[in-house]
Amino acid sequence: MNSHVHSPISRAEDQRADKSRPFTGAEYLASLRDGREVYINGERIADVTTHPAMRNSVRSLARLYDALHDEKTKDRLTAPTDTGNGGYTHKYFRVARSSAELVAQQGAIADWARMSYGWMGRTADYKAALMNTLGANADWYGPFKDNALAWHKRAQESVLFMNHAIVNPPIDRHKPADQVKDVFVHITKETDAGIYVSGAKVVATSSALTHYNFLAQSSATVTEDPSLSVMFIVPMNAPGIKMFCRVSYEQTANTVGHPFDYPLSSRFDENDAILVLDNVFIPWEDVLVLRDAQKILSFHPASGFMHGYCFQGCTRFAVKLDFLAGLLAKAMRATGGDAFRGNQAALGEVIALRHMFWSFSNAMAYNPQPWANGAVLPNMEAALSYRTFMSEAYPRVIETVRKVVASGLIYLPSSAKDFENPEIDRYLAQYVRGSNDMGHKERIKIMKLLWDATGTEFGGRHALYELNYAGAPEEVRLQVLKGAERNGRLKEMEALVDTCMSDYDEHGWTNDTWLQPLDQA
Repeated sequence: MNSHVHSPISRAEDQRADKSRPFTGAEYLASLRDGREVYINGERIADVTTHPAMRNSVRSLARLYDALHDEKTKDRLTAPTDTGNGGYTHKYFRVARSSAELVAQQGAIADWARMSYGWMGRTADYKAALMNTLGANADWYGPFKDNALAWHKRAQESVLFMNHAIVNPPIDRHKPADQVKDVFVHITKETDAGIYVSGAKVVATSSALTHYNFLAQSSATVTEDPSLSVMFIVPMNAPGIKMFCRVSYEQTANTVGHPFDYPLSSRFDENDAILVLDNVFIPWEDVLVLRDAQKILSFHPASGFMHGYCFQGCTRFAVKLDFLAGLLAKAMRATGGDAFRGNQAALGEVIALRHMFWSFSNAMAYNPQPWANGAVLPNMEAALSYRTFMSEAYPRVIETVRKVVASGLIYLPSSAKDFENPEIDRYLAQYVRGSNDMGHKERIKIMKLLWDATGTEFGGRHALYELNYAGAPEEVRLQVLKGAERNGRLKEMEALVDTCMSDYDEHGWTNDTWLQPLDQA
């Protein structure tokens, strides 16, 4: 197991002209032209950066990389590396060692999120939530400590874009995992050079546009079969890696419509793929956990990843709520619905939800938890609160939009092409004009954007995405309970009740603070 060989696969990092800085947008695009196997509509995609299914989405991501080098945004987004290469990186790719550093990371996460208005949830800073822990917490990986340190350095110096695949496909879930090995990822062979793995993972979001996959197992995978207990990192162009994409909302939007009609679908579609590993070779240098069920079971609470992904996810979600609250306000003004007290109260509730999630994000940053080797982690209680309530908040916001805007969401012409026909446009100008002196094009533009956010396939996918982002809602709540039991918080709550109950008994008050009932005076 100590035999190390270098994979012959080209490394994404090699695309950088200057190794002391992250990718530029152009370098990021070039790094994806590596022969990866991505399939859609029955065909293999030759170049993901030019294919209609994802060419605009990949440019939205490239814009994030360019912002790391733009003098207008570089200072807020980047910090010096801590790897010794003398370069700089996105702030969230470094582990934080103080609340002030977490606050700075929060700003960098939010600034990147605003560049997609909160609609791209799996940008490179999402997986930084794990990669930034690998340096400080390398000892946790035991015999693979050096691998953790090496990947921390590689990810930070390049700002690598990594996806992850943790959840098993929804197949035979009533059976133990070891009885579904024809589907679930498992080790098929071990050699002096590394391991071979086969199996599939569910909806690897944005995998077609990323550099590497972090493949892990959920606790539900743990059985007595050690071949299922494995974690590793693999390049997306590794032989045997295959991605079968769902339908592309971007391609549909740009085929049947116009950016005016589908302003979100046409550029922010994070395509989800069925990720298949067909006898894929993983060299030892890329393995993080091997045949260790306890590591699999303790990964989320002990690795630091749960704290970190909740911080990134909550901050991004708060930006998205900023956008939806602002858009709802505009839609109400466009219809004249802003004059009604009930609608005003509904908008106030959406804004309150926005405040709540920013408060969770702030609590994670301003009240961190001490961690390994002088590092700090975002506050776990705030993180768990975010995970618990996001699955309720997002459906509530969408429901509010539908109730408040109602038919305004579909009282719309078919496309922007209708404006080009004077015989149509003159009627639209009269009958679809906006309220409060708003022109018809502005009203239609607002409503088309709101419909793309809430009613299209893109909007429906986001409703499902946010509902299940943190896992099954019931499981999330059970984790809150178990966490309170483990850290003693539940005992403190019960102790407060015990203190109250000790103030009295069946005979009356047990101390002299309060006067006894009148019949005992």
